[in-house]
Amino acid sequence: MMNLFPKTHIDFLKYRKVYFSLFAAVLVAGVISFATKGMNWGIDFTGGTMVQVQFDKPVDMGQLRDALSATGANSEIQSYGDNAFSISEKSTAQEVGVVQARIEKALDTLGVPYTVQQTNSVGPAVGANMAERAGWAIVLSLFFIIIYVAFRFNDILWGLSGVVALFHDLWVMALVFSLTGREIDLVVVAAFLTVAGFSINDTIVIFDRMRENMHLHPKMSFAELINTSINETLSRTVITTVTVLFALFVLYFLGGEVINSFALAMLVGCISGVYSTIALTTPLVYTWHHGQRSDANTQAAHTHEQPRKETNGKEMLTPKRRHHGKRK
Repeated sequence: MMNLFPKTHIDFLKYRKVYFSLFAAVLVAGVISFATKGMNWGIDFTGGTMVQVQFDKPVDMGQLRDALSATGANSEIQSYGDNAFSISEKSTAQEVGVVQARIEKALDTLGVPYTVQQTNSVGPAVGANMAERAGWAIVLSLFFIIIYVAFRFNDILWGLSGVVALFHDLWVMALVFSLTGREIDLVVVAAFLTVAGFSINDTIVIFDRMRENMHLHPKMSFAELINTSINETLSRTVITTVTVLFALFVLYFLGGEVINSFALAMLVGCISGVYSTIALTTPLVYTWHHGQRSDANTQAAHTHEQPRKETNGKEMLTPKRRHHGKRK
């Protein structure tokens, strides 16, 4: 495998108090932003009107957006076929007809014949149900990640530390959307869950190397073992993340308005995920174990290891002699 940082010896645990302080600052900033600015929930969660139209001739999405903005409406536009568009706008059930009439009036200004294929209304009850399902999806994914990591590494604290890092990533993503006023819909929720899977994968890689080094270096201190494991996987983490970021930058700048929020969520989440994997998961494991190794296999190996002796120039274990009864 290609190594960008061969033989690095960075002491990541040395700055763990700084990491924890930044984590606390992010939590406080999130609480303040959510309380003052709130979140811009899409019609998937709040309810609204969606009108699907089919134009007879090609229409530029920028012109369509300008025509709708001229009516004073804040519409969301998605293209789903040749000259076909889905136009969504927040509204109540009583405003469906008004919203549809306003959208049609804006479309008439384009001078291109069109057909309204269908008009759908998402009520607040349906939106609340979707919000509840999205919340449960995130909570259950974090819960089962704890179970998986705890089972794989025989330590629930490792699973908890991984989920704390995931919570940090999701919190940072939500904070960015709150500060920017970006709309959160089901596509953005999908980005949240995707980042959770991507971030925990990096954590598993480091945990696997830690477990391997526990067997290879039974006398190494816990702090040195963690730093060694992070340094040994640093090239892999950076290469993987940079590769993903290249694709996400292309989606963000060239992918169009439809997936722009999704790409932004993924960009923020991937960058935050690399940081939390290195700066939160392993420092939390180290802190919660009070800087002491907890690998039972290594301790067992120390208990049963016997003194060695030289035999024909080779080292071998001296077997224990067992005496059954008295020798006659």
